[in-house]
Amino acid sequence: MSMKRSSTLIRTLILTGIVLVFSTCGYAQLQDENKMEDKTGSAPAFSVGADVVSRYIWRGADYGNSPAVQPSVAFSVAGFKAGFWGSYGLGQYSQQVGSAVVNMGHYSEFDFFLSYSLKGFTLMAYDYFIPNPLDPNNGSRYFNFKNSNTGHTVEVCLSWAGPEKFPLQLYAGTLVYGDDKGKDAAGVYGAGSSNNYSTYFEASWQFNVKGFGVKPFIGGIPFGSGWYGPYGGVVNTGLTVSRTITVTKDFAIPVNGSLITNPQSQSVFMVFGITL
Repeated sequence: MSMKRSSTLIRTLILTGIVLVFSTCGYAQLQDENKMEDKTGSAPAFSVGADVVSRYIWRGADYGNSPAVQPSVAFSVAGFKAGFWGSYGLGQYSQQVGSAVVNMGHYSEFDFFLSYSLKGFTLMAYDYFIPNPLDPNNGSRYFNFKNSNTGHTVEVCLSWAGPEKFPLQLYAGTLVYGDDKGKDAAGVYGAGSSNNYSTYFEASWQFNVKGFGVKPFIGGIPFGSGWYGPYGGVVNTGLTVSRTITVTKDFAIPVNGSLITNPQSQSVFMVFGITL
């Protein structure tokens, strides 16, 4: 085995150990909460819903610079859950490439997940896929799973949510396959040929204040990544406040607002969302 392969194997084993030992729990923002909702009832059940958000901010980064509709559908039974989650931008966005500004179309995302929950722990596999925004019908290549050029990115994560008396939530996940590459010869993350195994950790605390749910959170990475940032450190921190507004006796609308900042990119966001 070459030194390069040996180093990659050691890194993978270390990251896997970190995930198994330290991971646990929940997402800090509405998008992540919907993706990892923990319902462990034994009876088979389908669920369907949608969120409307003023911006899609995920782990400290803006995806699409536009309001978005985020539908979901899932099936759960005896602690197992499988489902699909998507995000579809309502406006077009642009991206600066060198000195040029390029129209990127409408951002969209189509994800599939499998999970198993038991006594506060959730083990999950997540497949992230971003369709071609300029040619979604013919340019997405959804069924291409070749690791070197697939548009899929698979994450394995373990989470834990504490009881009501100790509402600590912890989460750790590692991207293990697909569109997550390391550095190229110029040192640019995401442009290399080998998997980077980008890893993200998050801790949050959920409590209530006079009918409002309050959740401060902080998330970071141990090393650089094309997904999160060029070096290890905090990439996502802030506060989410939520409340359910009763419309009629049988109908209520959950709403939430989040203040989110990414110290590494020095960006800040204010996000509002409703759940239908």
